Amino acid sequence: MMALNRPATHLVDRLPEVRGSYSVEAPLSKYTWFRTGGPADVVYRPKDAEDLADFLRARPADVPVTVLGVGSNVLVRDGGIRGVVIRLGSAFAGIAIQDGQVTAGAGVQDLSVANACRDAGLAGLEFLSGIPGMIGGALRMNAGAYGREMSDAVIAVEALDETGRLRRLSNEAMGFVYRACRVPKDWIFLGAVLRGEAGDPATIAARIAEIQAARESTQPTRGRTGGSTFKNPPGEKAWALIERAGCRGMRRGGAMVSEKHCNFLINTGSATACDIERLGEAVRRRVHDETGIELEWEIQRMGDARPGRSPEPGAGQ
Repeated sequence: MMALNRPATHLVDRLPEVRGSYSVEAPLSKYTWFRTGGPADVVYRPKDAEDLADFLRARPADVPVTVLGVGSNVLVRDGGIRGVVIRLGSAFAGIAIQDGQVTAGAGVQDLSVANACRDAGLAGLEFLSGIPGMIGGALRMNAGAYGREMSDAVIAVEALDETGRLRRLSNEAMGFVYRACRVPKDWIFLGAVLRGEAGDPATIAARIAEIQAARESTQPTRGRTGGSTFKNPPGEKAWALIERAGCRGMRRGGAMVSEKHCNFLINTGSATACDIERLGEAVRRRVHDETGIELEWEIQRMGDARPGRSPEPGAGQ
């Protein structure tokens, strides 16, 4: 384990020896697309799956663990995250394609999987090019775009449970529902086997290009955002409800509802996580007052509010 400069009584002193690395009081804002959020008590980067399993087996039972990928659909609150934040590196980013199936590590980006399938002439996974983030996060939230979602593609998944035991899950065992799965939240995905079908690389490339162009034209892809903020209620589109409630361009501090796509919240440059969450709650209230529909957060909010400031009533995970 690498040497650390730290207070003598820091949480890291209670953690097991690892082959990966620990960082203390690590700022998390640089890992999130919103570029907001406080520090983690400890960030742990496991060397490989065995190192991660050993850590989970040996960690104190009272120490919470949070997995953070590329931060594309998360809002880390200004007080940061207590316990250990796990970030999966290159050892979890492999891609292998054989016999119409792709095996992808939890730490590989969705777009990279789509591109690898294109190069191999494997169709059916082009939708991944429209989902920012990593495969692990896509599994956790049953991510989807442009007519397909992970539940349509998953054959099998590997995960470590809270004790470090390896678990192998079928599609059915994942318990996929809209923008979620029923796997315990303290299990950590290692990777998945996804189903494709033989296709023409040029046709696949054209579909990926079409999806990328659609995202560019309809979403604020170059802004500091967290992707779609709210889930679509049954039979409705969240953006249309937000538009109807007159929330396009609405602001709280440095946070703004996107003018381009009003189911996206934007950090205009000076927003705190509290600004963003307060804005989201204000949008939810307005939509409810106008339509009677309760929007549900799709962005994952985590961590503690900064002392002295808190989101408006109704906020929470």
